Amino acid sequence: MPSLKTWWNNLKNVHSKVLQKVVQRLYDNLSTLRGRKENGYRVGTLKWKAPGEYRSFTYSQSGFKLKNTGGRTRLWLSKLGDIPITFHRDLPDDAEIKTVTVKQEPTGKWYAILGVETPDDPAEKPENPERCVGIDVGILKYAHDTDGTAVESLDLSDERERLERAQRDLSRKQHGSANWEKQRRVVAERHADLKRKRRDLLHKLSNYYAREYDLVAVEDLDAKGLVELPGNSRNRAGAAWGTFLRMLDYKCEREGTHFVAVNPRGTTKECASCGVSTEKPLWVRETPVLPAGSKRIETRMRRGTFFLAVSRSG
Repeated sequence: MPSLKTWWNNLKNVHSKVLQKVVQRLYDNLSTLRGRKENGYRVGTLKWKAPGEYRSFTYSQSGFKLKNTGGRTRLWLSKLGDIPITFHRDLPDDAEIKTVTVKQEPTGKWYAILGVETPDDPAEKPENPERCVGIDVGILKYAHDTDGTAVESLDLSDERERLERAQRDLSRKQHGSANWEKQRRVVAERHADLKRKRRDLLHKLSNYYAREYDLVAVEDLDAKGLVELPGNSRNRAGAAWGTFLRMLDYKCEREGTHFVAVNPRGTTKECASCGVSTEKPLWVRETPVLPAGSKRIETRMRRGTFFLAVSRSG
């Protein structure tokens, strides 16, 4: 790094920790590509990013400080100075700030992401969980659980229509012009609106299950593989199942709740009560049982997932 600063004098205007994090990010990306190549994947090379596309930088350990002057909180960054900020929530009193990442969103707004460390240990998980639930995610109903609760999916049709209208307007602008840049930000705002509303539901839903139950069982879905399947991929991508499972995982760890991901193989074919496997298409949810002629409605993967999870965790 010192030799680079001698060759390129402008690097002296950037804090040393920020430069180290850039090198670390490059190394991590190269290591990821190398790992995928060793696992048999076809990988390319890292693409050059123009200066206008590099939208974040990170301070670690030093080079930053929070100040409170005149009743307004300011973030001091080395080589940059004081920046007025607004907290979306208060920091814990005993939190120690370890990293600060400054990021510009496509909408043009700037955010500071604080990585903090608290001395509190995670809550202990109960040895014999009493309140247990199994969750099955879907599209029409976002979530069904073994307690009979069904959570409706968000109706974002109006937001998607506004996004499509904004994208059509953007396509009519001359690329790179002032009007194009103005409309590009409108499109980014529409995307951000969709993202905020979707993540709001996921945060509230995952927080509810993590706090109300001792054990939460879900299917270990390959969300990326499901999105790549032909047909209805937009709805599957919009459901953000992978994001929901990741949120549920870390919140269960924080709240002291057991989180069990069950292999989904065969859960749509097995009877939830007796475990008998019956070949049937996905749209058939009835399993014939004795006595002859009687049928019962199967609760799809929910109960099968729950019982598999309890048996594995026990």
